Amino acid sequence: MPSDVDRLLARGEELIERSRARTEGALATRTRKRREAEIIARLGRIAAADAVILIAAIVIGMLLPTGIGMFGALAVMALLILATLVFASLPVTRAPRVEQLVQVPLKALPATTERWLETQRLALPAPARTLVDSIGVKLETLAPQLARLDEASPAANEVRKLIGEQLPELVKGYGRVPEPLRTVARNGMTPDQQLAQGLQVIDEEIAEMTAQLAQGDLDALATRGTFLQIKYKDEELG
Repeated sequence: MPSDVDRLLARGEELIERSRARTEGALATRTRKRREAEIIARLGRIAAADAVILIAAIVIGMLLPTGIGMFGALAVMALLILATLVFASLPVTRAPRVEQLVQVPLKALPATTERWLETQRLALPAPARTLVDSIGVKLETLAPQLARLDEASPAANEVRKLIGEQLPELVKGYGRVPEPLRTVARNGMTPDQQLAQGLQVIDEEIAEMTAQLAQGDLDALATRGTFLQIKYKDEELG
């Protein structure tokens, strides 16, 4: 017969599994929505470009006595194909620069930071990518709450400091580490492990901030004194 301890452990494992399943579901939904939005945006650009080419071809054909002719029609087809290929390959939105994050309005900061993180994702180790995905989900949840927060409030300053300054600095600091040294332990941890630990801290901080905003506990948020346990500096690498 299972003891109380066994039942508690089983309950804990069940709650962890449910939390993991919810997180994975949120990540899958986020990825699907982002891809759908990108596809729609690309199709819209292609349709607009093709429409401009066709209208220009019709106008030119009406102005010329003999129309655009066979070679003109082939040129139009070539332009349509070229426009399709170009607009299908170009990025949907221009990636923000890290320097812009400190100037972004607070309500737009989570989405802008998330877009910047996406540009850095492929340069990060696998465990860090998973944490970046988790942070992205939490930033999406945080964004609507920030729309009601006064830009000049101490609480807003804590949020901006975490996701507009400390998070980018952590990722940028990792990028300054020479690649051969990223898996070499120093002071007991490798840069890969330090990055993951720092991202984990930020992930937990964003979740806590979101909970405090949802509860209207702005005083607690304003006095959090948010900080990272791990920061990268060039001199630390020797």
